[in-house]
Amino acid sequence: MLPAYPREKATMLAVEGEGEKGAYNEPVSPTGQYFNSSALSICILAVFESDISIDDSPTMSTLENLFLLVNPRFSSIMVKDEQGVQRWKRVKVKLKDHVNVPTFPPGLESYDQCVQDYLSEIAAEKLPQSRPLWDLHIIKYPTSTAQGTMVFKLHHALGDGFSLMGALFSCLQRADDPSLPLTFPTPRVKAMNKSLWGSICCKVPRVLSMCANTVQDVGWSLWKSNLAEDDVTPLRSGAPGLEFRPITISCIEFSLDDIRKIKAKVGGTVNDVISGVIFYGTQLYMEAVGQDQRRSVAKVTALVLLNTRIITSYQTVEEMTKTSTKSRWGNQLGFLHVSVPMCENAGKADPLYFIRKARKIIKAKRSSLAVYLNGRLLEMLRKLKGPEAAALYMHSTLRKTTMTISNLTGPIEQMIIAGHPVRSFHFMVVGVPQSLTTTVISYMGKLKVAMGGEKGFIDSELLNLNLKESFERIFEAAMGKRS
Repeated sequence: MLPAYPREKATMLAVEGEGEKGAYNEPVSPTGQYFNSSALSICILAVFESDISIDDSPTMSTLENLFLLVNPRFSSIMVKDEQGVQRWKRVKVKLKDHVNVPTFPPGLESYDQCVQDYLSEIAAEKLPQSRPLWDLHIIKYPTSTAQGTMVFKLHHALGDGFSLMGALFSCLQRADDPSLPLTFPTPRVKAMNKSLWGSICCKVPRVLSMCANTVQDVGWSLWKSNLAEDDVTPLRSGAPGLEFRPITISCIEFSLDDIRKIKAKVGGTVNDVISGVIFYGTQLYMEAVGQDQRRSVAKVTALVLLNTRIITSYQTVEEMTKTSTKSRWGNQLGFLHVSVPMCENAGKADPLYFIRKARKIIKAKRSSLAVYLNGRLLEMLRKLKGPEAAALYMHSTLRKTTMTISNLTGPIEQMIIAGHPVRSFHFMVVGVPQSLTTTVISYMGKLKVAMGGEKGFIDSELLNLNLKESFERIFEAAMGKRS
C-alpha cells in the first residue's frame, strides 16, 4: 500500500469561480464519454518542476483569473439531461476543494521518494464527479531535480493532451520576456515543384500504397482489439484491473541536438529516432530481466495515440474554442497499433536497425487512413450499442496491447508559472489498463521521456538505465564510434 500523505486544503482564500447554473450545456463528446465511464476513467498528470521554492499565495488568483477562464469545462460537471444525453453543466467552483498541499515527514535528507509515492497515490485516485474534473497539487518539498513541484491532474474527458497542455501553456509566460508569447518548434515542409505528369505519376502509387496500408492497418486493429492479445512479458503482466494498480513514474532526458545529429546521419524524423530508442531500450530491458531467448519473438504491440487535427503547432485558446477551426478543443485523437520490432539478441544487434525499422513502420502508418476509420468504427459502435459498449471496446484495445506511446511539443523558451521558473516538466496518462505507459515532450532543447510502470512489476530504475544505454549505443553507431 502507498503511504497516504496528509493534504492541507488551500483555505487561505475562499474564492469561488462564477458560473450561472445551466449557462453551459454543450454535449459531452463521444470520446469524452468513453474516457469517463464505468469501463474507463483516464486522466493526465502535468508535472511542473520549479527552479525556486514554491510560494502558493498567488494560487487562487491565478486559477480564478487565468485557468478557469480558459474553457467553460473547467467550471463544469458532466450530467445527463432528460433524454439521457451527457452534457457539461456550469457550476460554481470552490477552488479550495481543488487545491491540495501535501505534508511529508520533516527533516528528511531527500524527498524524492516521498514525491514519487505521492504521484503514485494521486495517479490511482478517481476525481469526484460532483465537481469539475481537475485538481492542483502543490508540493513544497525539494527533490534532487527541483525546489518544488506543481501537479495538475486533468480528466481526459475535458480534452486530449493537445487541448489540455495548450490550456496550461496559455496560463504560462516566457521567463526571458513575459510580454512575448511562447514559441514552439514547427516541422519543416518540403516544397513541391513537379510537372503535372510528374505529380500524377507520383500520386498514383501513393494512393495505391495508402489503400493497401489502410486495409492492413484497419484489419490488424480489429484483430488486436477483438481477438489477439500480446504475450505476457517483462513489459506486460497481463493482470486484471491494471488501471487500479499503483504506478511508478520515472523520467529520462535526451538532448535534442544529439537526436538531430542521429537524424542527420540515419535519416527520418525526430519521432523516428526517439521511437527507435524506446523500441531498442525496451528490448534491452526484456533481456536484462531474464526474457527467455526463445521468446525474443514475443508479440509486443504499442498503441500510438495521434492528434488528428490538421495543424503543426498550438493555437490560441480563442482559436481552439471556435467550432470552425482545424484545432478544435476536445478529444481530437486516434490510435494505431504498432508492432514493436524484436530481434534474437538485442545486446549484439545493430542499434540502428531499430531506427530504420521505426522509420519504416511510421512512414507506412502515415500513409494510412486507419486512425480515422478506427474512430468511425468506434462511433458506429456507440450509435448501435451505446457509449458504455464503445468504452468497453476501447478498454479491451488498451488491455490487449503492451504499452501506449504519446508525444507532445513543448515551448522552446523557459516558462514561468505564477512567478516560478519551470526547470522541467512532463506529463503522464494514468488510469490505463496497461503495465507500461510512455510519454514524450520537448522543452528548452531537451526531450523528456516519462515512463509510467506498474509498481512492483516494472523495474523503473532498470528500464531507465536501458533507455539510456539504448540512446548511447544508437548515438555511437550513428556517429561511427562503435567498433
